[in-house]
Order: sequence, then structure tokens, then C-alpha cells
Amino acid sequence: MSSGSSSVMDYSKRVKQRDEIVRISTGIKELDEAIEGGVPRGSWIAITGEPGTGKSILCMHYAWAGLKAGDPVVYVTTEAEFRDVIRQARQLGMDFESYSTYDISSSWEPQEPPQIVVVDIFGLLKVARQLSEEHGEEGARRYAVLEIQTLVAAIREAYKILGILKEGGRGVTKHVRLVVDSLSAFWADKPAMARKYSYDLKVSTHRENVTAYLVSQYAMTTKSTFGFGLEHIADGVFHLWMEDVEKAREIRRYMIIKKLRMTNHYRKAFRLDIEPGYGVRLYYEKD
Repeated sequence: MSSGSSSVMDYSKRVKQRDEIVRISTGIKELDEAIEGGVPRGSWIAITGEPGTGKSILCMHYAWAGLKAGDPVVYVTTEAEFRDVIRQARQLGMDFESYSTYDISSSWEPQEPPQIVVVDIFGLLKVARQLSEEHGEEGARRYAVLEIQTLVAAIREAYKILGILKEGGRGVTKHVRLVVDSLSAFWADKPAMARKYSYDLKVSTHRENVTAYLVSQYAMTTKSTFGFGLEHIADGVFHLWMEDVEKAREIRRYMIIKKLRMTNHYRKAFRLDIEPGYGVRLYYEKD
């Protein structure tokens, strides 16, 4: 066989390996079954819906599944302190405290790479101050806590703490699960900028070895997102909602997979329940 033929075969093999889709578990059995085994690795998944529909719990399942699979987790929470996330997860049968956790706002350095790096509002404040000091020369602007560049810097710092940031900062050496709950906080006061900020974040942080859950809140009054942008750049959209409680006289939650690239997914709505000691259960709607 000529060296030219061998090179062609090697190239074809590399293309085939690149095109093979690795599925990442959502941590919810019924959802995995509905999307051919999980979300494609490297996907950005938008979790959309109004408050109380179960978006944050979907994120907990996703992070918990990653920890059990040996994936490091970066967990950004702007809606609550992480200790509250831990309490709620424990009530749903997920013990995050059994894994080593490091809060990016801590004043001490971890002795060894943790399994979870937490970035809450206090961690973002610390990073914003550091960025402002680094660019503290006269005339430089100050970085805000809820600013996309602050978030990007915090995520990169989390990768560094996990020991998986490649030299030069252009990627990570190991698959990592990223959760941002919620991204809407970064454009709540300027929703017209949502698309630009979404693109800025994706350009800065999207990598093949990073699979992300990004929560986008829906407004109670308009039933639409705070700004439009995340759904356009996301590879998948899991949308959650509930029936009008005044008419239904009970809480009836639902979820539908609005899109998921490279996946032949289930196209009808699930009935969604949140059960103590278990978390999210999805039920197929009867025809």
C-alpha cells in the first residue's frame, strides 16, 4: 500500500472518530431515552421556563450524573447560594457534599483539584474586583458582578482550579459539565443585549469538551424570555411550563424538547413531577 493511500485512510479514520457522537447523560432516565441516550458532548443546552417549573432541579440532576461519571463540574448560581442548592439536592436524593467542593470566593487555595467548583454571586464579586484591579490604571472601567466578561473570567478560573485548563487557555483537557443558573441575570436590566451577550459567552467558553446547561428565565407576565438570544445559539432547548394554577387549581408541570441538534428526539410534551427523595420524574403523555 502506498504512503498516499495510508494517509487517506488515516484521515478518513480521524473524520469518522470526530463524527461519532458521544452522548452525555442528563441524569434523568426518561429524558435520556427520549434523546438517543443523552445530549451530544459539547452541546449548549438552554433550560427555559417560568419560576417553579423545575429548571434548577434539572441542573442538579445533570451535575449529579456528571459527578457519578467522574466528570468535574463548574456550577454557577446567581439565584441562590450554593449551600441552598446542596440542601435542596439532598432532599431529592443527591448528596453533593460527598464530593470535594471548592468555592471560588474562598480565601484559601485547595490542596488538590476538587470535583466541583462553585461560582455564586460572591465568587463573581471576587472575580469582578480582581479584573478591576488588573485594569485599574486611570481611565479604565470597572467590571460589574453580573457582566459576561466577569462570568467568562470566573469560568476560566474554575477550569484552572480543576487542573484541566490547557496551556494558553484555549481549551480543557478533560470533559467538564458547566451549569449556569441563571444566565438571564446577566441581561435582566438590558434584555435587548441578550443575543450579543450569548454570542460573547459562547465564543469565549464553548469547547468540544464542555457540555453546558444554561438556564433562561421566562417572565411571568409575558411568558417569554428576558431577552432573546440564548435559544438561537443553543444546540438544544428544554422548555418547561405549568398550567394556569388558578384554572387548574393544582400544579401541573410539563416539559418539551424544542430542539436538540444531531438527535432524533421525542416530539411530544412530558408531564413533569418533582418527588421528594428522587427529583424530576417525566411521564409520557397519552395520545
